[in-house]
Amino acid sequence: MFSGYSNFSGGVDMAFAIIVGISLFFLIGITAVIIYFIFKYNKKNNPVASEIEGSTKLEIIWTVIPLILVLFMFWLGWSSYIPQRKVPADAMKIKVTAQMWSWRFEYENGKVEDTLYIPVNKAVVLNMVSLDVIHSLYIPAFRVKEDVVPGKAENYMWFKSLVVGSYDLFCAEYCGLRHSYMGTMVEVVDQKTFDKWYAATPPKMDSAMAAKPGVEGRMIMDKKACFACHSIDGSKLVGPSYKGIFGHKVTVQSNGKEREIVVDEAYIKKSIIEPEADIVKGFPKGTMVSYKTQLTEKEIDEIIEYIKTLSEDEK
Repeated sequence: MFSGYSNFSGGVDMAFAIIVGISLFFLIGITAVIIYFIFKYNKKNNPVASEIEGSTKLEIIWTVIPLILVLFMFWLGWSSYIPQRKVPADAMKIKVTAQMWSWRFEYENGKVEDTLYIPVNKAVVLNMVSLDVIHSLYIPAFRVKEDVVPGKAENYMWFKSLVVGSYDLFCAEYCGLRHSYMGTMVEVVDQKTFDKWYAATPPKMDSAMAAKPGVEGRMIMDKKACFACHSIDGSKLVGPSYKGIFGHKVTVQSNGKEREIVVDEAYIKKSIIEPEADIVKGFPKGTMVSYKTQLTEKEIDEIIEYIKTLSEDEK
């Protein structure tokens, strides 16, 4: 506590400490009174029970004091919350895309990363969207958390990091089978280092690498977090493995009926655009969203080319 890693951590920590302090005070005080009454009014010390009538004064006291304390605690939380909704005009904008089960951070210059890189002492606003279910972006060290709700307008959070370092970033809303894997890091660096990173372009593939079948498709699938649900080594995750699947027969559920089909270009394309149409037997429905508006025809073709390269003997 009181680490001061962000501009909001001090206010949140203070509110937490005061509320816990008040709770402990009454826990200890009420427990002490109960123990005192146990001895004072037990059968040995008070053999004849006496009737005690109500006290208006006491009733007013134990009504007014808790009311004041509750209002005070509400004010503490409210005073910490309001600044979190007022984004500075000069805040750096980063688009955050949440999906099962990964984060993607897109900067104003088009740079996309799966780790959040930010400069120290700079206000940052995260404009968040979810492609599937409700997620929740949580950075414990910064004392900030915001639900990422599909279709919600103005879904954002902002903060200013005050100490250079690496910090955990989690999804704090249960979002499916691999929810616990939906974590990444926040890398806070000095402004000079950030500017250098921000301006740098990713290294270009050499001609030999670019000519290798499926390279573009692999990069697209990395960017779209396909490997969070599908393996390439034959292991079972949320969805079927890509290893050796192309050209093989699989049993699928279509409109409640089982049928056997061959995994070809048409099937893969349909699965990307209409993921609920043909569910491979043994896997759950409702875990994949349509990528119809997220991928171009060319990108889908590149993905298919990559899947073709995943032969049975690939490790």
